[in-house]
Amino acid sequence: MWQLDNTYYLLFLLVIPILGLLAFWYFRWQDKKQKTFGTDGYLTKLAPEVSRHKVVLKTIFALVTLLMLILALVNPKIGTKTETVKRQGIDIVFAVDVSKSMLAEDIAPNRLEKTKQLAAQIINNLGTDRIGIVGYAGQAFPMLPITTDYNMAKMYLREMNTDMVSSMGTALSDAIEVSSQFFDDPNTSKVIILFSDGEDHGEGIAEAVDIAKDKNISIITIAVGTEEGGNIPIRENGRIADYKKDAEGNTVITKMNSETLQEIAEETGGAFILGNHTKEVVSLVENNIRDIKKTDFESQQIAEFQSYFQWFLAIALLLIIVQLFMTERKTAWVQKRNLFNDKS
Repeated sequence: MWQLDNTYYLLFLLVIPILGLLAFWYFRWQDKKQKTFGTDGYLTKLAPEVSRHKVVLKTIFALVTLLMLILALVNPKIGTKTETVKRQGIDIVFAVDVSKSMLAEDIAPNRLEKTKQLAAQIINNLGTDRIGIVGYAGQAFPMLPITTDYNMAKMYLREMNTDMVSSMGTALSDAIEVSSQFFDDPNTSKVIILFSDGEDHGEGIAEAVDIAKDKNISIITIAVGTEEGGNIPIRENGRIADYKKDAEGNTVITKMNSETLQEIAEETGGAFILGNHTKEVVSLVENNIRDIKKTDFESQQIAEFQSYFQWFLAIALLLIIVQLFMTERKTAWVQKRNLFNDKS
């Protein structure tokens, strides 16, 4: 496993192709200017010892030196030692509704973005628990298996959108069933945190809840949206072009349905939470999972990383030394062998 210490320095890599293009443009411009004074043979007679190829080579060395210095600043690291860590915690699966109704803006900035904010803040407040992610709309799909890598989980959350599932609607039953399959250890305490606006177009919720109860899974449902509801915007180039309409041409108004979510939470011994206020939601979730029995589990993690910035720095210094001793005159042994076809 490897990691980068200072990723923001990677932005400086954009300078290298720009400098390369400028150098190329300069050499082309120089060629055109020189040809206005005479032919290549005439210029060679005027400056027989000047090597054009060494000038180009020095430019390439300078660009490679800059690349090595940037990589040294980034400081790539490679994991050299792993260790088994014993933890106490619970297994939590975040089930995130990515149906089109989650684009409604009755809660700012919209239901889906609010869900991502809530989930990220809940993850930030976890300790040693393991987490997984499931996305669902008309059907559910696994996103991230059970892991202790919270940064990876938040990255997956950020990438979730309503185009991930082609099937329309919202199937809460499918979300619960797929989430239930994530738990691989029957001895761990298990929780599903299910985010939704409560609109359900599927069937079999009772059966899915029974599956969760059989596996001793508690479900915390978080309702995102308002009872007044809102329209579903259709965006083009970042702007609202229209709003979603039904088959009769009427603008669709999607409303939060808390009743179904309350029933799911009550049946599984979980909790129902309104997702309007982030701090309140995080606090309530924390209070609910605090009382759940923690179980022991083991995980492998990188315990020691070896830095490799010094290798890139050494290469950069070597190239700088080479450039200091490299003149623009033709090298004698190269000139004798005519490697660059300088002689006619």
